[in-house]
Amino acid sequence: MIKTRFAPSPTGYLHVGGLRTALYAYLFAKKEKGKFILRIEDTDQKRLVEGAAEKLQDTLRYFGIEWDEGPYFQSERKEKYRQYAEKLIESGHAYRCYCSAERLQDMRTLQQKNKVAPKYDRHCYKIPEEEKEALFNQGKSHVIRLLIPNETISFQDIVRGNLNFHGKDLDDQILMKSDGYPTYHLAVVVDDYEMGITHVIRGEEWLPSTPKHILLYRALGWDLPTFAHLPLLLNPDKSKLSKRQGDVAAEDYIKKGYLKEAIINFIAFLGWNPGSEEEFFTLKKLQEVFSLERVQKAGAVFNTDKLDWMNGHYLRKMHAVDLAIMLLPKLKKTVYFAKTDYSTLTDESIKSCEDEKANNFIKFVSCIQSRIKTLNEAMEQLRPFLIDELEYSDLFFHKKMKVDRAIAIMALEACIKALEHQKDFKNETALKEKIVTVIKSLGMKNGQVMWPLRVALSNEEKSAGAFELMSVMGKEKTLKRLKSALNWLNETSS
Repeated sequence: MIKTRFAPSPTGYLHVGGLRTALYAYLFAKKEKGKFILRIEDTDQKRLVEGAAEKLQDTLRYFGIEWDEGPYFQSERKEKYRQYAEKLIESGHAYRCYCSAERLQDMRTLQQKNKVAPKYDRHCYKIPEEEKEALFNQGKSHVIRLLIPNETISFQDIVRGNLNFHGKDLDDQILMKSDGYPTYHLAVVVDDYEMGITHVIRGEEWLPSTPKHILLYRALGWDLPTFAHLPLLLNPDKSKLSKRQGDVAAEDYIKKGYLKEAIINFIAFLGWNPGSEEEFFTLKKLQEVFSLERVQKAGAVFNTDKLDWMNGHYLRKMHAVDLAIMLLPKLKKTVYFAKTDYSTLTDESIKSCEDEKANNFIKFVSCIQSRIKTLNEAMEQLRPFLIDELEYSDLFFHKKMKVDRAIAIMALEACIKALEHQKDFKNETALKEKIVTVIKSLGMKNGQVMWPLRVALSNEEKSAGAFELMSVMGKEKTLKRLKSALNWLNETSS
């Protein structure tokens, strides 16, 4: 049976690169009717963050990535790793190292001075057996190192093809630390073997460690799993994706208002393609089409413009009621929403469309739905619809459109007069015809009327069109806004 795993360290947030690794391992296992395992690699006790393991699990579940086994915690398997380390010593594939931190630092300093590659010099491997035994019997603090043979290590990687490393270029890796905890290298090999992992899918950054892992498999007499090393995630400038240049936590994008469906779809394309022009996939559909053979070698650029575009697509496809319910808890965290008549809305009232307030709210959401790229953008775009009074500014005046105070006043006065006699406010075409008549009667250009009209309704530089705003707001609110704007223009004139 095919078995894959995701094995994060609980040292903080889930990196988007980690999310991609988890997704690919999950998709491959599901497509092959296998199992996906979650393992928490918490052997580095100094870097542990309280609650991080639980947060990692919550994030994976949020995205629909459910594991079949686990989570297993490496910290609960210390004795097992120690037993294998002792076995490696007995077979001559590992040895104890008693070097102090000071000696190791002096060794590295000398290597740097002589421009020699930093590697352990095997001082403790070379000391006489009697001395080794004496040091051990004294209980002297030590680590256990892997003895790297002077030979070529070759393996086949699904993504990168045939790869070769030479032992002379590798350091004698520490397998067990002096605190009794294993390093990643020993623990990952032992766990992958004992848990029956058939395919090790992980990031490119682990590629240099793979020959050491292969040597451990061979030393312990175990068959190798199949390896697949995924390409790096890059910033638009082709540097490695890092916190310094932007958000790298999956949780950051959830907080920014991206839908989980869009994030998963976007992440899936960071290094993989379906071999077709199709760009939108559900998690279920990805399980059917995913293939490790279609994962590329080259680094994948994390392009947030593409994510925005993809998220906008998913937002437009949503039913307005569902989107309204999704936006409600975010709106309730804003300062302005609590002061509006809509603050008492609930999921149930929106779902049942039980009153005018709920119906109006759904109409407002529909109006901005095609204009937002994230859920967070909706907070300000909904504001003009929800609050009672707008605080106007010099946004009315537009040099390029030749709209000054006098023009804006004249335009609004004419619009108010015309709209007071307009009965049908639901028909955008009828409203447009009415305003076109106003423009012609004033002898103005379209922008000289439409700009102040839209600003009076929204007080935003960018918003839905004036006719759509009027249609959604209705006659009473539209005229109230226009008269309020006209009063502001008159009161602030010098």
